[in-house]
Amino acid sequence: MTAAPGSLSVLRERYGERYRWLLLLSVMVGTMASIMSSTIVNVAIPDMSHYFTLGQERAQWVTSGFMVATTVSMLTTPWLLSRYGYRATYVGAMLVLLLGGVGGGLAQDFGLVLAARVAEGLAAGVVQPIPAVIILYAFQPHEQGRASGIFGMGVVLAPAIGPSIGGLLVDWFGWRSIFFMVVPLCLASIWLAYKFVPVTAPGGVEANRQGEPLDWRGLLLGTVGTLCLLNGLVSLHGGSMAEAIALLLCAACAVGAFVAWQQRLIHQGRKPLMDLRLFQYRQFAMGSVVAFIYGTALFGSTYLLPVFMQLGLELSASHVGTLMLPAGFVLAATIAVVGRLADRQPTHLLVSTGLGLLALSFGLMVCVGLGSPLWMLVAFAILGRIGLGFILPSLNLGAMRPLDKSLISQGSSAIGFLRMLGGAAGVSLCGIVLEWRLLAHGASLAAGGSNPARIAAFGETFLMLTSLCLLALVAAWQLREAKPR
Repeated sequence: MTAAPGSLSVLRERYGERYRWLLLLSVMVGTMASIMSSTIVNVAIPDMSHYFTLGQERAQWVTSGFMVATTVSMLTTPWLLSRYGYRATYVGAMLVLLLGGVGGGLAQDFGLVLAARVAEGLAAGVVQPIPAVIILYAFQPHEQGRASGIFGMGVVLAPAIGPSIGGLLVDWFGWRSIFFMVVPLCLASIWLAYKFVPVTAPGGVEANRQGEPLDWRGLLLGTVGTLCLLNGLVSLHGGSMAEAIALLLCAACAVGAFVAWQQRLIHQGRKPLMDLRLFQYRQFAMGSVVAFIYGTALFGSTYLLPVFMQLGLELSASHVGTLMLPAGFVLAATIAVVGRLADRQPTHLLVSTGLGLLALSFGLMVCVGLGSPLWMLVAFAILGRIGLGFILPSLNLGAMRPLDKSLISQGSSAIGFLRMLGGAAGVSLCGIVLEWRLLAHGASLAAGGSNPARIAAFGETFLMLTSLCLLALVAAWQLREAKPR
């Protein structure tokens, strides 16, 4: 029986040893497009708010809608890959991302802009777990760290450079130009996909289009739980306490129902949305804890650091972008180096080193005040990005290497979901703690210029992020491989 055109075996035979790198390059371009779409729109929110005459809360839906859609759609990736294969899933997601970019750029109504952002988020969530699956299937164990490092180096350059380019585009062509930035990357990724991405499912098996239907009940429970959790945290930040408690209780009930339903499907021999057997692997369970806390600290700091620079240190937006650029390039270089180390050094040491450096960078922010030289900010930001560079290539590999091959796509989806959920919660958590500390110091972000009380409130919020990283260190140490008996 001859293999179908576009199958994994045919493409390997056609391109030889270099094929796995060509496949990685293909999905890297699409992942860059999805990550750029998540970060670059933030620089256009002020202009968009002015154009549509929006308040700050409605304008933030552009970011929140994207993050919720990304988080939830990650759960569907394993089902899509087994049902339709790599190429159809990947190209479909890229087309949705492309339509979201074009639709957002042409929209004359804010509702359409929001719909375009949700579409982009859905596409980004489907795409982002795929590279980890490919690395673990296509590369030998001694090459997986290097592949993760090269992939990570390319991907982090998108959010490092994107906001700087985005700021120029907004100044020159207006906020609509931001949405069109993903178009060339989407077109390039679709062209590469038809050349190098196989039609087969993970493991080289044929996609089963007549397989089990998607677990819609699980997806609904996951969506309700995510929305209630994030809206509950937002209500803690700026709403009523009764509403916040009600939403958080609903989130807890939805999570409980989700877990019970997934266990029931496993007992019935059916395919769940999230296979809970993943968490029987100690390294994966601990990696998931690290991913959630790390997501909280990373996304929280991504929100907190620019706000601190602008409202605490009174720097302009262009200054902030310029100061953060060196840290982005250092992060890309660190990932490339640590990727090679990940093939030889224990995962728990690399991840723990990264968390330690990240915690130190947050803690040192307490030393920054209104009179501090700018090089201090740049140095502390670089230190934090070096820490991230130690974590990014190592965490997924360390958590997922022990998994059975049949669980790899589920593992990539689950750990990505938990990282994004932590990230979405982290932004609200930083807002809640900052507001609490401002109130304790009798300060405000709205009244006049900055002052020592406002700086102190920011410093204490950074210390909260430090404590989160130190908490993640405890779980990271459990990533060490069990000694054979």
